[in-house]
Amino acid sequence: MWVQRVIELTGWEPLGISVDWAAIEGELGVPLPADYKELYEAFGGGVFSDSLYFLGRDESLAFDFLTQWRVSLSVDHDSELGGVSAVEPYAIYAPGGKGLVPWGSTEWADEYFWLIDAERPGEYPVLARADDVGAWHRYDMSTSEFLYRVLADADFQPFGVARYALSPTFEPSSGNDE
Repeated sequence: MWVQRVIELTGWEPLGISVDWAAIEGELGVPLPADYKELYEAFGGGVFSDSLYFLGRDESLAFDFLTQWRVSLSVDHDSELGGVSAVEPYAIYAPGGKGLVPWGSTEWADEYFWLIDAERPGEYPVLARADDVGAWHRYDMSTSEFLYRVLADADFQPFGVARYALSPTFEPSSGNDE
């Protein structure tokens, strides 16, 4: 329902990307949210409303979900950085553990993650923070509902981009030429 609302809001024609979910979820060690998979297959990676960066499939890697997760995990576990996580008080999810997996951000340094616990597959609360160092906000809603509210609900504070009167559009990354 929410994926369809995002599609209708943006006027997007779904790409129908074929995805090897077994390989992606095998690397992560957990299943991903079903609605995120629908968004990924419909949109790939790219930019909503000229400001919200959505991680999906992207051959150029800038918007590639797995690439960005691997980079975040590598940086989060780099011992030369002194053991401080960029997502304190959390950590980036490592297979079999509990932590954050990035799926989106904005040009204003807002960041969107799922809190994933390998021992509780199927639970995907959205954790978001504004300005890269702001307080964490937890949303017990689907990825697509959160995305829709950010794009369409001007009162969805502090993350709603609709308050800036941005057109609800989607621009695919250069690597999504289907």
